[in-house]
Amino acid sequence: MSCDVEPLFKPLQVRGLSLANRIVMAPMTRNFSPRGVPGEDVAAYYRRRAEGGTGLLITEGVGIDHPAALGDAGLGESNLPHLYGDEALAAWKRVVDGVHRAGGKIVPQLWHQGVMREPGTGPHPQAPSVRPSGLWGPQARPGSLDAGYLQRMQSATQPMTESEIQDVIDAYGRSARHARELGFDGVAIHGAHGYLIDTFLWNETNCRTDAWGGDRRARTRFAAEVVRAVRREAGEAMPIFFRFSQWKQQDFKARLATTPQELEEVLGPIADAGVDVFDGSVRYFDRAEFDGSPLNLSGWARKLTGKLSMAIGGIGLDRGFYDSKRDGRAGGSDNIELLMARFERGEFDLVAVGRALLNEPSWTQKLRAGDELPAFDEARLKELV
Repeated sequence: MSCDVEPLFKPLQVRGLSLANRIVMAPMTRNFSPRGVPGEDVAAYYRRRAEGGTGLLITEGVGIDHPAALGDAGLGESNLPHLYGDEALAAWKRVVDGVHRAGGKIVPQLWHQGVMREPGTGPHPQAPSVRPSGLWGPQARPGSLDAGYLQRMQSATQPMTESEIQDVIDAYGRSARHARELGFDGVAIHGAHGYLIDTFLWNETNCRTDAWGGDRRARTRFAAEVVRAVRREAGEAMPIFFRFSQWKQQDFKARLATTPQELEEVLGPIADAGVDVFDGSVRYFDRAEFDGSPLNLSGWARKLTGKLSMAIGGIGLDRGFYDSKRDGRAGGSDNIELLMARFERGEFDLVAVGRALLNEPSWTQKLRAGDELPAFDEARLKELV
């Protein structure tokens, strides 16, 4: 590795969370938790990344304490973890304790699939799936989902009622409380990729005319209330991370905002509600988000809100997840040089590494030592290594 990566190893304090470095394991759905309960293999998987020197681990998406949070979302998931119930909570406690013994820090990514959950699936198949306006999303747009699933999901349902909306907000709060009680070091909220929170933000799926819908700023109310509920239960010391995206699984070309001013309308109320770090999910980190500026999505989040931000998208590899094949070579010095140039300009504060860390638990240590970084092996998507 020819470029200087030491700036990534400067400590960072985020509320009560002290990080030894700026490298974060990105949340990645693994589907290895039968009945929603992570086993010893999952605990060892996270512990190895902490032993490998990664500063913070964000877990795979973890279902919140709501019956419609998880199910089949077009990808055949059946062993997704959740954060409620005595057995699952005890298992997550073992995960957290193992990471802490290895000197690491870990936060759960709270997840509600919302419109993406296929009715009749998941741990509570009898529970109806919930959609802000009863709409799944636009048809015939480029996305990541198979035709059979798309056909089954297109029929409109009833919009969420006021009580259903409040039930979900309360469920986020309960899950944040569980996270605090288990000793997690913060809370991450999945507000991207066409899942429930994102569909409140998106005009294609939120056509409500009440207080939960309206213009771009008005559509942020649900996300902001979720953040407030999480803050109340997590307390003041735990940082809140918030993932958002322009693209959706229903529509890769979707946009929440076409200008920085529009993006501020989306992120401003969510920041004010209590977010500490914005995670702008893009498929490749080294792409400008808007004309006239080199800033990527996370860079704009930092500039517009004054909050910390985290870059993600193909870090350590030569391509983004949906840009081409999923495998991809190691990114090498060119990829890291592009990353470091942006980081040292102050564009973002943290870097989230996904497939490269999935492939190599000691990726962080190897990066710092200047060792050769291995190519990604797609088989790792089906293994816990």
